[in-house]
Amino acid sequence: MLRSSLLSILTLWSTLSFALPQESRVPGGIALIDLPASTSAPKVEYQGTRVMVVPTEGDSGWVAVVGIPLSANPEEQQKLSINGKPMSFGISDKAYPEQRLKIKERKYVEPDPKQVARWRKESAEQKAAYKAWSEPETTVTTLAIPAEGPYSSAFGLKRFYNDQPRSPHSGLDIAAPDGSVIIAAAPGVVTAKGDYFFNGNTIIVDHGYGLSTMYCHMSEISVELGQKLETGDQIGLVGKTGRVTGPHLHWGVSLNNTRVDPLLFVQQN
Repeated sequence: MLRSSLLSILTLWSTLSFALPQESRVPGGIALIDLPASTSAPKVEYQGTRVMVVPTEGDSGWVAVVGIPLSANPEEQQKLSINGKPMSFGISDKAYPEQRLKIKERKYVEPDPKQVARWRKESAEQKAAYKAWSEPETTVTTLAIPAEGPYSSAFGLKRFYNDQPRSPHSGLDIAAPDGSVIIAAAPGVVTAKGDYFFNGNTIIVDHGYGLSTMYCHMSEISVELGQKLETGDQIGLVGKTGRVTGPHLHWGVSLNNTRVDPLLFVQQN
Protein backbone atom coordinates (compact mmCIF):
# COMPACT_ATOMS: atom_id res chain seq x y z
CA MET A 1 0.00 0.00 0.00
CA LEU A 2 2.77 2.41 0.97
CA ARG A 3 4.86 1.69 -2.12
CA SER A 4 1.84 2.10 -4.44
CA SER A 5 1.05 5.45 -2.83
CA LEU A 6 4.64 6.61 -3.26
CA LEU A 7 4.55 5.52 -6.90
CA SER A 8 1.45 7.67 -7.42
CA ILE A 9 3.29 10.62 -5.89
CA LEU A 10 6.28 10.05 -8.19
CA THR A 11 4.04 9.82 -11.27
CA LEU A 12 2.50 13.19 -10.39
CA TRP A 13 5.94 14.67 -9.64
CA SER A 14 7.30 13.59 -13.03
CA THR A 15 4.56 15.49 -14.86
CA LEU A 16 5.21 18.69 -12.85
CA SER A 17 8.96 18.56 -12.30
CA PHE A 18 9.69 21.67 -14.37
CA ALA A 19 7.26 23.97 -12.57
CA LEU A 20 8.56 26.71 -10.33
CA PRO A 21 8.04 26.49 -6.56
CA GLN A 22 5.16 28.42 -5.03
CA GLU A 23 6.00 32.01 -4.21
CA SER A 24 5.50 33.19 -0.63
CA ARG A 25 7.30 36.42 0.24
CA VAL A 26 7.38 35.91 3.99
CA PRO A 27 10.06 34.80 6.45
CA GLY A 28 10.69 31.13 5.68
CA GLY A 29 9.21 31.52 2.20
CA ILE A 30 10.39 31.95 -1.38
CA ALA A 31 10.54 35.04 -3.62
CA LEU A 32 10.45 34.67 -7.41
CA ILE A 33 12.23 37.73 -8.79
CA ASP A 34 12.01 38.56 -12.51
CA LEU A 35 15.39 39.51 -13.93
CA PRO A 36 16.33 41.41 -17.11
CA ALA A 37 16.71 39.47 -20.35
CA SER A 38 20.24 38.35 -21.15
CA THR A 39 22.00 35.69 -23.19
CA SER A 40 23.37 33.97 -20.07
CA ALA A 41 22.11 33.50 -16.53
CA PRO A 42 22.86 36.50 -14.31
CA LYS A 43 24.82 35.90 -11.12
CA VAL A 44 22.53 36.68 -8.21
CA GLU A 45 23.48 36.83 -4.52
CA TYR A 46 21.39 37.32 -1.40
CA GLN A 47 23.00 37.95 1.97
CA GLY A 48 26.33 37.03 0.39
CA THR A 49 25.13 33.64 -0.88
CA ARG A 50 24.62 32.53 -4.48
CA VAL A 51 20.98 32.22 -5.58
CA MET A 52 19.30 29.79 -8.00
CA VAL A 53 18.43 31.37 -11.36
CA VAL A 54 16.20 29.65 -13.94
CA PRO A 55 15.11 30.74 -17.45
CA THR A 56 11.57 31.86 -18.18
CA GLU A 57 9.62 30.01 -20.85
CA GLY A 58 9.51 31.43 -24.36
CA ASP A 59 12.01 34.30 -24.08
CA SER A 60 15.47 35.17 -22.81
CA GLY A 61 14.32 36.31 -19.37
CA TRP A 62 15.37 34.82 -16.05
CA VAL A 63 13.87 34.27 -12.61
CA ALA A 64 15.78 34.26 -9.33
CA VAL A 65 14.42 31.70 -6.85
CA VAL A 66 15.29 33.21 -3.46
CA GLY A 67 14.95 31.52 -0.08
CA ILE A 68 13.99 33.98 2.68
CA PRO A 69 15.20 33.17 6.23
CA LEU A 70 12.82 32.91 9.16
CA SER A 71 14.84 35.69 10.80
CA ALA A 72 14.18 38.19 7.96
CA ASN A 73 12.70 41.51 9.09
CA PRO A 74 9.52 42.35 7.13
CA GLU A 75 10.08 46.05 7.87
CA GLU A 76 13.30 46.03 5.86
CA GLN A 77 13.85 45.72 2.12
CA GLN A 78 15.65 42.51 1.17
CA LYS A 79 18.72 43.27 -0.91
CA LEU A 80 19.97 41.30 -3.91
CA SER A 81 23.10 41.65 -6.00
CA ILE A 82 22.56 41.00 -9.73
CA ASN A 83 25.87 40.86 -11.60
CA GLY A 84 27.15 43.21 -8.93
CA LYS A 85 24.27 45.70 -9.22
CA PRO A 86 21.87 46.20 -6.26
CA MET A 87 18.18 45.32 -6.35
CA SER A 88 15.68 45.01 -3.51
CA PHE A 89 12.29 43.45 -2.81
CA GLY A 90 9.82 43.59 0.05
CA ILE A 91 8.33 40.83 2.17
CA SER A 92 5.28 40.52 4.40
CA ASP A 93 5.15 39.32 7.99
CA LYS A 94 3.81 35.89 8.98
CA ALA A 95 2.74 34.78 12.44
CA TYR A 96 3.75 31.16 12.97
CA PRO A 97 1.96 29.27 15.78
CA GLU A 98 3.63 27.86 18.89
CA GLN A 99 4.31 24.22 19.68
CA ARG A 100 5.19 22.94 23.16
CA LEU A 101 6.81 19.53 23.48
CA LYS A 102 7.78 17.41 26.47
CA ILE A 103 11.17 15.74 26.11
CA LYS A 104 11.89 12.88 28.53
CA GLU A 105 15.67 12.80 28.12
CA ARG A 106 17.12 15.86 29.83
CA LYS A 107 20.27 15.86 27.67
CA TYR A 108 18.22 16.95 24.64
CA VAL A 109 17.02 20.05 26.50
CA GLU A 110 20.04 20.82 28.69
CA PRO A 111 23.08 19.14 27.07
CA ASP A 112 26.34 19.00 29.00
CA PRO A 113 29.57 20.62 27.66
CA LYS A 114 30.71 17.42 25.93
CA GLN A 115 27.37 17.07 24.16
CA VAL A 116 27.43 20.75 23.18
CA ALA A 117 30.90 20.26 21.66
CA ARG A 118 29.59 17.27 19.70
CA TRP A 119 26.61 19.29 18.46
CA ARG A 120 28.84 22.17 17.34
CA LYS A 121 31.06 19.83 15.34
CA GLU A 122 28.06 18.17 13.71
CA SER A 123 26.43 21.53 13.04
CA ALA A 124 29.54 22.75 11.20
CA GLU A 125 29.45 19.60 9.04
CA GLN A 126 25.80 20.17 8.14
CA LYS A 127 26.32 23.88 7.44
CA ALA A 128 29.15 23.04 5.04
CA ALA A 129 26.77 20.74 3.14
CA TYR A 130 24.13 23.47 2.96
CA LYS A 131 26.66 25.92 1.50
CA ALA A 132 27.61 23.59 -1.35
CA TRP A 133 27.11 24.96 -4.86
CA SER A 134 26.92 22.55 -7.80
CA GLU A 135 25.62 22.97 -11.34
CA PRO A 136 24.03 19.75 -12.65
CA GLU A 137 22.57 19.61 -16.15
CA THR A 138 18.98 19.65 -14.85
CA THR A 139 17.74 22.28 -12.41
CA VAL A 140 15.44 20.88 -9.71
CA THR A 141 12.53 23.22 -8.92
CA THR A 142 9.95 20.79 -7.50
CA LEU A 143 10.18 18.00 -4.94
CA ALA A 144 8.34 14.76 -4.23
CA ILE A 145 7.09 14.02 -0.72
CA PRO A 146 9.71 11.60 0.73
CA ALA A 147 7.40 9.56 2.99
CA GLU A 148 3.70 8.85 3.42
CA GLY A 149 1.94 10.03 6.55
CA PRO A 150 0.16 13.00 8.15
CA TYR A 151 2.07 16.21 8.77
CA SER A 152 2.58 16.28 12.52
CA SER A 153 4.61 19.49 12.86
CA ALA A 154 4.49 22.27 10.31
CA PHE A 155 7.40 24.39 9.19
CA GLY A 156 8.13 27.57 11.16
CA LEU A 157 6.51 26.61 14.47
CA LYS A 158 7.83 28.57 17.46
CA ARG A 159 9.07 25.68 19.59
CA PHE A 160 9.31 25.18 23.33
CA TYR A 161 10.94 22.07 24.81
CA ASN A 162 9.87 21.51 28.41
CA ASP A 163 8.71 25.15 28.38
CA GLN A 164 12.15 26.40 27.26
CA PRO A 165 12.18 28.41 24.00
CA ARG A 166 14.22 27.01 21.12
CA SER A 167 14.80 27.84 17.45
CA PRO A 168 11.74 27.73 15.15
CA HIS A 169 10.99 24.44 13.44
CA SER A 170 13.07 24.47 10.27
CA GLY A 171 11.40 21.58 8.46
CA LEU A 172 8.25 19.51 8.04
CA ASP A 173 7.57 16.49 10.27
CA ILE A 174 5.84 13.54 8.62
CA ALA A 175 4.37 11.09 11.15
CA ALA A 176 5.08 7.92 9.20
CA PRO A 177 5.18 4.59 11.10
CA ASP A 178 8.50 3.27 12.39
CA GLY A 179 10.27 1.39 9.59
CA SER A 180 8.41 3.12 6.73
CA VAL A 181 10.30 3.73 3.51
CA ILE A 182 11.92 7.13 2.87
CA ILE A 183 12.68 8.12 -0.73
CA ALA A 184 14.82 10.81 -2.33
CA ALA A 185 12.69 13.87 -3.10
CA ALA A 186 14.65 14.67 -6.29
CA PRO A 187 17.86 13.73 -8.13
CA GLY A 188 20.98 14.65 -6.20
CA VAL A 189 24.16 13.63 -4.39
CA VAL A 190 24.54 12.70 -0.71
CA THR A 191 26.77 15.39 0.82
CA ALA A 192 26.39 14.63 4.55
CA LYS A 193 25.63 11.48 6.52
CA GLY A 194 25.81 10.79 10.21
CA ASP A 195 24.28 9.90 13.55
CA TYR A 196 23.89 13.43 14.89
CA PHE A 197 23.12 14.38 18.50
CA PHE A 198 19.81 16.19 17.94
CA ASN A 199 18.87 14.93 14.47
CA GLY A 200 19.69 11.25 14.90
CA ASN A 201 20.47 9.27 11.73
CA THR A 202 20.53 11.94 9.05
CA ILE A 203 21.52 12.60 5.45
CA ILE A 204 21.66 15.77 3.36
CA VAL A 205 21.23 15.59 -0.44
CA ASP A 206 22.51 18.30 -2.78
CA HIS A 207 20.18 18.88 -5.76
CA GLY A 208 22.24 21.67 -7.32
CA TYR A 209 22.13 25.46 -7.57
CA GLY A 210 21.86 25.96 -3.82
CA LEU A 211 18.96 23.54 -3.23
CA SER A 212 19.37 20.66 -0.76
CA THR A 213 17.13 18.44 1.34
CA MET A 214 17.63 16.95 4.81
CA TYR A 215 16.16 13.72 6.21
CA CYS A 216 16.40 13.16 9.99
CA HIS A 217 15.61 10.65 12.79
CA MET A 218 15.94 7.62 10.51
CA SER A 219 16.13 4.12 11.97
CA GLU A 220 18.28 3.06 9.03
CA ILE A 221 20.28 4.86 6.32
CA SER A 222 20.44 3.02 2.98
CA VAL A 223 22.87 5.28 1.07
CA GLU A 224 26.53 6.29 1.23
CA LEU A 225 28.29 9.63 1.27
CA GLY A 226 28.83 10.82 -2.31
CA GLN A 227 26.19 8.50 -3.76
CA LYS A 228 24.16 9.79 -6.70
CA LEU A 229 20.39 9.45 -6.32
CA GLU A 230 17.34 9.62 -8.54
CA THR A 231 13.86 10.65 -7.48
CA GLY A 232 12.21 7.76 -5.66
CA ASP A 233 15.37 5.93 -4.67
CA GLN A 234 15.06 4.45 -1.19
CA ILE A 235 17.40 6.31 1.16
CA GLY A 236 16.39 4.86 4.52
CA LEU A 237 13.63 4.01 6.97
CA VAL A 238 11.61 6.18 9.33
CA GLY A 239 12.70 5.98 12.97
CA LYS A 240 12.95 7.83 16.26
CA THR A 241 16.67 8.54 16.67
CA GLY A 242 17.90 11.79 18.20
CA ARG A 243 15.58 14.31 19.90
CA VAL A 244 12.07 13.03 19.20
CA THR A 245 8.77 12.33 20.93
CA GLY A 246 7.95 9.42 18.58
CA PRO A 247 8.78 7.96 15.15
CA HIS A 248 8.63 10.44 12.27
CA LEU A 249 10.62 11.91 9.41
CA HIS A 250 11.89 15.47 9.77
CA TRP A 251 12.21 16.72 6.19
CA GLY A 252 14.08 19.96 5.67
CA VAL A 253 14.65 22.03 2.53
CA SER A 254 17.45 24.55 2.16
CA LEU A 255 17.63 27.15 -0.62
CA ASN A 256 20.65 29.48 -0.86
CA ASN A 257 21.68 28.18 2.59
CA THR A 258 18.30 29.22 3.99
CA ARG A 259 15.76 26.83 5.47
CA VAL A 260 12.38 27.29 3.76
CA ASP A 261 8.95 25.67 3.89
CA PRO A 262 9.30 22.31 2.05
CA LEU A 263 5.68 22.37 0.87
CA LEU A 264 6.43 25.38 -1.35
CA PHE A 265 8.36 22.95 -3.58
CA VAL A 266 5.53 20.38 -3.66
CA GLN A 267 2.92 20.75 -6.39
CA GLN A 268 -0.29 20.66 -4.37
CA ASN A 269 -2.63 19.51 -7.14
